This record gives sequence, C-alpha cells and structure tokens, in this order.
Amino acid sequence: MAITPRFRRVAALQREFVDRAPLLEAFAGEIDQVRAALTDSTSSPRVFNVTGVGGIGKSRLLRELRVRAPEGWRTASLDLQVPAMRQQEDALAVLRAELGGQGVRFDRFDLAYAVLWQRIHPHLRISRETLPFVEESGILMEIVDSVAGLPVFGTALGLLKAAEKATSDARRRYRIRHDETLSSLDDLPNAEVVDAVTFLFAEDLRAASETRPYVLTIDTYEALVPEPTRSGRTQLADVWLRDLIAQLDRGLVVIAGREPLRWDVYDADWRGLIDTCTIGGLPMEARMALLGSSGIAEEDERLRLAAASAGLPFYLHLAVDTSGSGTEGDATGRRLARAAATQREILQRFLQHVGPDEVRTLEVLGVARIFDLKVFRALTAALQLPGHVTAWESISSYSFVYPAGEQLRFHQLMAEALRDRLSEPARLELHRLLHDTWRQRAFEDPEDGDITSQESSRAVHGRMLADPVAFREMVFHAFPIGEVTGTELLDLVEVAVRGGSESAAGGVLADLREFMRDHPAKATPELTQTAQVLDVEAVLRSGEATKALELTPDEAWNTSTTVGARFAVAAGQARRIAGRTSEALTLYNEVWNGHDDTARMGAGLWAADLHMCQGRFVDAERFATELDTIAARRHPEARGDVARLRHLAHRFAFDFATSGRLLDEAATYYQTARSYLGNANIRTNRAELLAFTDPEAALTEARAAIEVQTEIGAQHELGKCHTAIAVASLRLGRLDHAEAALSDAVEALTRASYRSGLARARLYRAALEVRRGRRDLAQTSVRWAVSELEAAEVYPTLILAAGITLRELGIEDEAVTQACQRAERAIQPLTTLDDVKGRIDVFARDLLGLGEATR
Repeated sequence: MAITPRFRRVAALQREFVDRAPLLEAFAGEIDQVRAALTDSTSSPRVFNVTGVGGIGKSRLLRELRVRAPEGWRTASLDLQVPAMRQQEDALAVLRAELGGQGVRFDRFDLAYAVLWQRIHPHLRISRETLPFVEESGILMEIVDSVAGLPVFGTALGLLKAAEKATSDARRRYRIRHDETLSSLDDLPNAEVVDAVTFLFAEDLRAASETRPYVLTIDTYEALVPEPTRSGRTQLADVWLRDLIAQLDRGLVVIAGREPLRWDVYDADWRGLIDTCTIGGLPMEARMALLGSSGIAEEDERLRLAAASAGLPFYLHLAVDTSGSGTEGDATGRRLARAAATQREILQRFLQHVGPDEVRTLEVLGVARIFDLKVFRALTAALQLPGHVTAWESISSYSFVYPAGEQLRFHQLMAEALRDRLSEPARLELHRLLHDTWRQRAFEDPEDGDITSQESSRAVHGRMLADPVAFREMVFHAFPIGEVTGTELLDLVEVAVRGGSESAAGGVLADLREFMRDHPAKATPELTQTAQVLDVEAVLRSGEATKALELTPDEAWNTSTTVGARFAVAAGQARRIAGRTSEALTLYNEVWNGHDDTARMGAGLWAADLHMCQGRFVDAERFATELDTIAARRHPEARGDVARLRHLAHRFAFDFATSGRLLDEAATYYQTARSYLGNANIRTNRAELLAFTDPEAALTEARAAIEVQTEIGAQHELGKCHTAIAVASLRLGRLDHAEAALSDAVEALTRASYRSGLARARLYRAALEVRRGRRDLAQTSVRWAVSELEAAEVYPTLILAAGITLRELGIEDEAVTQACQRAERAIQPLTTLDDVKGRIDVFARDLLGLGEATR
C-alpha cells in the first residue's frame, strides 16, 4: 500500500533529525546556559542562529526545536516570510496571542497596544472585531464589556481610567495605576509609543517567566533584511526585532536564516550573545537511510537520488512524496529515481509523475504568494480543475506546503519550479485571476447594512477595506499585469489607511519596491515616484517632519503629472509641519493649478487654510468655492472639510454670525458622512465660537469637547478647548478660572508643539493681566504673542487685536505698532478693512472688559 504524503513526512522527519545531532546538541547546550543564568540571576539575551541555504531544512528544524523545548517551557514562533509578521505591531500581536494562550498575562502590554492601535485607527472603536486578541485579554474584555457604549478610548489616560473601573482585581488596579510607562504614553510620539509597547511586552513576559522560561523561534530572517550588506535604510529594517530580542532575557531565541547574523558588527553589545550553528546537507548515509525508510528499496536508485539531492532535505522529501503519489505506486517512483540526475530534474519529474489535473492545480497555485481554500476553489473553478475537498487535502498535505498565518504557501524552490513550467502569457493570466479573486475579498460595499457608522466613514470613492491580507495580495498581483498605475496605487493606499490598516499600506510599499527591484524594466518613473510618495506619506502619518524633509529635498517639482503633484503635496506637508509656511504655500499653489482631484483637494484645503491663517480671506474663499465643486464629486466628509474651513475664515475675520451658520453646515455634512473625527472637531470649533458669543454655553460645550478629544488623544484640540474655557471665563469675569484654563491650555499646546496656538493663548493671557491690573505683564505677553504670530506668519487680525490692547492701556510699543501696520497690509477683507477693524475693536474691548468700542 502506498504511503500518503502526510504520513511520509512524519517518517522522514524522524529519520532526518537523527542525523542533525550536532545542531540538537548545540541547542541543548543553549538551553543549559539559559537555565544556569536564571539560577544565578545573571540572565541576558541568548540567540541561537541557525543558518543554511534554502531547502536545507531550517523550517523543519525550528519546528523540531520547539518540540524539544524542556517540559514546562513556553514556545512561540514568527515566520517572517509572512508579510504581516514583518510589521512590528503585528508581530507582537502574534507572539502575544501564542504566549497568552500558554498562561502569560499581558495586562500592561494589552493596554499599551490598545493605545497604539487607537492612535493608528482613531476613527474605530476598540471591540472584539477590530482589535487583535481582545477576547484573549482579560483586561481588555473587562473594559469592552463595561463601557460598550463608548465609540473610542483614545488616550492612555482614558483607557487606564476605564481599566481601573472595570477590573475587580486590586493588585491589577495597583499595578496599572502605578506603571510609569503606561502613565507616560500620552506624552510620547507614535514612534516612541511603539517602543513602549515592545518594552511592556518584554516586561510582562519577564514577569511570567521566572519559573517558566520560553523558546521563541524566528524563521526566514532574510525576508526582513534581504541584502547581506546592510546600509542606509536597509539597516533599519530589523531594528525593531533587535530591540525586542535585546529585552528577552528569560529564555532562548532561535533565528533561522541563510546568512549568519552580524549584529555585533554595528553593536558591540551583541558580542558573545549569539551562537551561530551552520547546517549543511545530510550525510550520504542519512540520505540513503531516509530514502530507504520511505519505500525506495533499490540501492542504485537511492544512490542516484541521494547524489542528485546534494543532501538537501527539500529534494529528498520531494522524491519521497513522488514515490507514493499517483496510481502507479512504487514502480513509477523507481523509474523516476533512475532518471533523476539533477536537483531540478527531481522537481520537474515530480510534477510529471503527479496526475495531470493535480499538476495543473499546483502550477496555478505556484503563481500565488499565499493561498487558502477560497482561493483554491476560485481558481480551480475558473480553470475547470477539480476543486473538491479531497483535491484540496491532497494538495495541502505535500511536504513542500507550509503555513503562512491563516493561509498556506509553497516552499520557494517548488514555487520557482512551478513558475518556470509556465509561459509568460500563462503566468500573467494567473496573476489576473488571482488579482480578481483577492479583490472580491479586499473591499466591502459601503451600502451594506451591517457596516457601523465609524466604518462607513472609511469609504473612499465607494470602496471600503474589508480584509487587509486580501487587499495586499490584490495589489501584489496587480503589479505584474500592469493593472495598477501610480495614481491608482495612491488611491488604493488611501483606502487602506482610512480603513485602519497601516500595515497593509506599508506592505504595499514593500511589495512595490521588491517588484521594481526584480523587474527593473517595469520600474517606470511613475512607479518609482509613487514609491517615494508612499514613503513620505507614511513618515508624515507618524509625525516625523524632519525625516519627511530629508525624503523631499528641494527640487524643481514636476506637478504636471498626477503622482508628481501628490509628491509635491507631501513635500508641502513636510514643510508646513516644520514651520516653513511660505514654502509650503508655494507648493500647494503649484499643485492647485494642476488637474488631479485628489491632489488638488489636499493642496487646496491646506492652501486655503494657510490663506485664512494669514488673513487673505478673499483668496481663502476663492479656494473654498472651487474646493466645494471637487468635494461634491467625492464624499460628504470632504464637503464638511470645506464648510469648516469657511467657518474658520469668518471666525478669524470676527464675523461670528456667518461663522456660526457655516459651522452648522459643516456639522450636517459630517453627520451625513458619520465621521467621528469630523464631529469631534466640530465640538471644539463650536466651543471656540461660543466663547466669543455665549460664554456660559461655551463652558458646557468645551467640557464636552474635552471629553471627546481626550478619548481621541488630540493634544492640539485639547489646547483649543482649554483656551475656549479661558476666553469664556475671562468674559464672564471669572479670572481665577481663566488663569487655570490658560495653564491647562499651555500644557496641552506645548505637548503638541502647536506654535500658533501657544501665541493665541499668550495673547489671551495679556487680556487677563489687563483685568488684574498688571500692565507690565500684559505688555510682555502682547509683545511675545505678536512676535510668535509674525514668526509663524499667521493671524494678522489677532495682531491688530494685540495693538488695540496696548492702545487701550496707553502704551506705546514701536515693535507692535510696526507689526500692526504689516498686518493691515496683509489682510484681504471679504467686505472692507474698516469693517474688519471695527469688529476686532469690539472683540478686543470686550475681552478687556471695557464694553463697546468708542470708535
């Protein structure tokens, strides 16, 4: 009776590992070192580096090493050939799930991970469906169950308070409340929050590993760092992994790759902590024994196969699979063995031996990077191949099929051989079928009644992300067939980002770079620049303005192409954040004169915002009118953005009646779009407006806005809310309340590095000092505020308000007077300059408590 592939693999593994004695002995030695270090409290990271060429059996060895971990030790694994596991936050989630299932409590890590996840997905609620491992996390389950009505948690502070309320475990409450890292998360930028999450993962694992150490295996290291020579940005590819492993000092980390790790070359601290063990081909005796135990009895056949395999277990297992496949049994296997003279012939003749339908199915799946039962059935149906469960089980049980997350993948040597059998047109047709198959799973219909209000705001041009893995595979298969242009790729990545999958967006960029490297003839200038845009946008989303500037050096920007225009917008954003306002506006204006809706929408909004901030209200309105036409072709949220921009323009022109009407219009659009962030920002803007028109109502609205913005974690919005409370309190004569609110505002605005917001707060402090009778302090505050507003090139109307303040005090200040003259020249009023100045006069005198203007 023929042996099935699944059982043949078990027998082969048993024989194979008998002849890996040196490696197994080295592994046992590493385990002994970990034990000794834990006993004498001198533990440090230990890395066992298994190296060898592709097909040598590293993945099988890692599985065996996990089995051979001492009884009671925990085990977990990462396979870096799976794209998602190369992303730091996804890899930590995978490890947390595996170790959490073995009894490790990750309370602090879970909370920190939720904060990081919320920052990346500010428009989504934390739930069982959205956040990884919620159902495995006791602390997160308690929070979700106890505060199910809240849409988001946002800041660490909000999440920690929810945790304290939800848990009944006093020790857990104490530990969470007094953890310095958790308490500091709100003060950290995203990049440092990721580092904190990694630190807390290691700390929670360390606390659980005093009596139960662990073995962590990491496969296919070269997938993370493909080039053996590390330079430039490539050197940073594995920095997160090195940082993680450096903190894992209660167990053993085993890393498999084709080349030895060279971490000690650029970090001397790794010297002595990495033990490298190179594995070669199986010795001839072991090859012969393996083949013999698998049913190939004739010695000359085994000798031929043993020599052709070069000792690589992959080829030996493939020959073993062949010897019992199909209907001709061992006789056919013997004929195969006699004919096989090279490694490639083993591969090719294996495929010749398999039944025609099955080999065709293997060829089809060989073009796929990953696949599952749904992909298998979709492709077999399209090509009229057997797609029943028996056929699937036959394919998936071969020894060259490996797990890849929830999907499967072929060993790279088999995938290459399968692709080599196909013509270029056939490969392209299969890429097209796979592209269409994954596309059906990548998006959801935004009209689906099951979609929540937060999810609906993720739609872009009617598309909404449903499955990040399917999304990335769809784009991967679009590259070879030329199915996606640079412009379309940017639109697709926007879908991924709005859909809450930063890892999918980053994965697309990695795949694009790999495609251009492997197919230089297809690396068009447009795709090359698209990769640049995606790189800059990813950096901007993490708030790294300096790095964004490095990636967008000054040049003659080509905005005549769609991708070039978006690159210029990204460069403008880098300059705007860095405070280079005039340069940013020049770029926005250049893009605005182009033709791409998406690029023009982004450039136009920011250009109009800068015009508004700089007092050019006519130019801002001109942009807004044209933006409304573009927004009408997009989605209600875009219409809300334009209306909110107009509201701000009229508010800074002190036309509060028109400003209020436009604020209501923006709120209506955001409600139609069910935009959580849009509605939250409306609350802040309403509080700011009411501070000028109805101070009692402003206090109520601002406190409600603070609650929402605290959950989101928007420090600059919190600063605006506290400023609104200060202005309202000032106008109501509650000076102590105003002073406290200004202190809170400055704290939040400083944390956000919001320069113009700080200048506004300082100007309102000047009004407070006037009311307290402290003229010198008032003058100092006015001069500082004016200096900052001019340096940031914003808000000339507020500079005029500052001049009125000193005028009412009878103070002559040449610097402020000259600034006011420059401000008057800068303002483009929608009515007349006297009209604007009259409204500013009323506002300033009211703020100072002097009543109506006498002008």
